Amino acid sequence: MTSPDLPAELRAALNARLEGLSRSDAAGRAAVISQTYREGGGSGTIRTETDALAYALARMPATYAAVVASLNALTEIRPDFAPASLLDVGAGPGTATWAAAETFTSLQGFTLLDANGALRTLAEGLFQRTTRLHDASYQLGQARALLDKADPADLVVASYMIGELGEAERAALADALWSKTGDTLLVVEPGTPAGYARIIALRARLIAAGAHVTAPCPHDGGCPLVAPDWCHFSQRLQRSRAHKQVKGADAPFEDERFAYVALSRARVESRPSRVLAQPDVGKVEVAAKLCTPEGVVLARVPRRAKADYASARRWRWGDAV
Repeated sequence: MTSPDLPAELRAALNARLEGLSRSDAAGRAAVISQTYREGGGSGTIRTETDALAYALARMPATYAAVVASLNALTEIRPDFAPASLLDVGAGPGTATWAAAETFTSLQGFTLLDANGALRTLAEGLFQRTTRLHDASYQLGQARALLDKADPADLVVASYMIGELGEAERAALADALWSKTGDTLLVVEPGTPAGYARIIALRARLIAAGAHVTAPCPHDGGCPLVAPDWCHFSQRLQRSRAHKQVKGADAPFEDERFAYVALSRARVESRPSRVLAQPDVGKVEVAAKLCTPEGVVLARVPRRAKADYASARRWRWGDAV
């Protein structure tokens, strides 16, 4: 499994950019940008090199961790998946591209699409520090227009970007993303009820178009969860000193909540159940909420079933079991 923490090359590249940067200025810009995103805005407030770097310092570690966790879940179900080409839509500072490059040594071609010039400049500067991504193609413009001209890719990723679009735009983008997917499409969103709703809508639309769920769901049917419940997961990541300074945080770690779906052209015949919340481990039994091919169940594994109990004690939120 790929580590959820930023790779050494990326950390070094970010640290090199920090020289001469005021941490207080970066923290202030990061706060404004984060507030804009929370209010439903997009990347329009990221206009300068300082803006882009502040955003990367504040959000890149958590976004990277969420994308890696989603890719790890995908590769657990399909260990033979070895994509040669990546299309990163709404690429921002290139976070998902770094995550995919770390996960798949098979990747040779990297294409990124985004409308924000400051984020593209930062991404290209970070890529210069690594041989693997040095020749990545980063195209500037609106995603829908660029997608029409893009070549299909084995792996298409859209992370933390469909929430910036209206409902009609999201539907059109979902169709465009799928049309460029040679094998697998991964979409990652914040782990909020709204983020989950966007994932579910895209999932249903593309299943109707012939897609099959690889992860996290063990089936292609409708989501069995009932509001106010929603499907989301959590990934813990370590905070660097700069990350803590920009976030104004003291804790050495952060828990990123996210929702995701990986959709593939081919059906995966055997899909395990998914742990939907942190299990309750007691002395008598382990109780865990699972999404199964038959729906949501509360599994109870008694201690007297020693082997099963020992296995269930190791279950974690998000695991395939």
